[in-house]
Amino acid sequence: MSLLGPFAALGTSVCWSFTSTFFTLAGRRVGSMVVNRTRLVLAVIFLMLTHWALQGSLFPWQAAPERWFWLGLSGIVGLVMGDALLFQSFIWLGPRLSMLLMSLVPVISALFAWILLGERLALWQIVAIFITVGGVASVILDQKGNNAAIVSGKAYLLGILFGLGGAFGQAAGLIAAKKGLADNFSALSGTLIRMFVAMIVLWGMTFLMRQGQETLRRLREDVKAFQFLIAGAFFGPFLGVYLSLVAVQATQVGIASTLMALPPIFLLPISHFVFGERIGARAVAGTLVAIAGVAMLLLV
Repeated sequence: MSLLGPFAALGTSVCWSFTSTFFTLAGRRVGSMVVNRTRLVLAVIFLMLTHWALQGSLFPWQAAPERWFWLGLSGIVGLVMGDALLFQSFIWLGPRLSMLLMSLVPVISALFAWILLGERLALWQIVAIFITVGGVASVILDQKGNNAAIVSGKAYLLGILFGLGGAFGQAAGLIAAKKGLADNFSALSGTLIRMFVAMIVLWGMTFLMRQGQETLRRLREDVKAFQFLIAGAFFGPFLGVYLSLVAVQATQVGIASTLMALPPIFLLPISHFVFGERIGARAVAGTLVAIAGVAMLLLV
């Protein structure tokens, strides 16, 4: 098995660990909706400059309509709808339970890939996926210092449903991206198309709701938050999403999405040193289990 896809997926997890930290710091200052809107604009700027430097054009206008459809659909489902559901789940459930639900993405992705793309996983690959997801889930459940309010009743149920919706959105976005990247289409061009469509849709909704001026005002008034957003956009929607498309193009979706589900593992030291969270013994054990699952995917 080629290691390009798996290592790109691991790189995606590292990038998303950094970006979640920067976006958390920015979101606490200007709000999650401002973060969601601004990150896409910054990512498109980064991607266009990189596309110009590496491929000689600012934008892949020559892409076939079918690629625009699948990559655009991937952006709308994953970056607009899926992330919107996930952010609302954070509000109702807090990060611990929401991220636990997102750890189901590899299972959902593998199921979608089996039904829609005809991908088959060997028995050891299936075992490795469930070992990795189990380790991630164990780490998340052992997180200390969760400050989210305890909710019950309707809000709790809605949080569960929105969290599952976010997981399905991310999984469906990966499947659509896989189809859009068929025949070795440039992952950089595919990332730019995906991000551009998501930006147009999200900002179109923003202006329809007459929230554009408020978003720009908050950014002008908080320079520190804008700096966090630039760093987060570089590691997440730019580099992280690019590596995620390299991963799904170069390896099976089930394997790629499993390795991309590791940010909770990489966030352990960040959570401890940046946010002051305590790390329990079960979190350490879960980390070792997840690493064992990753090793199975990479080495067997």
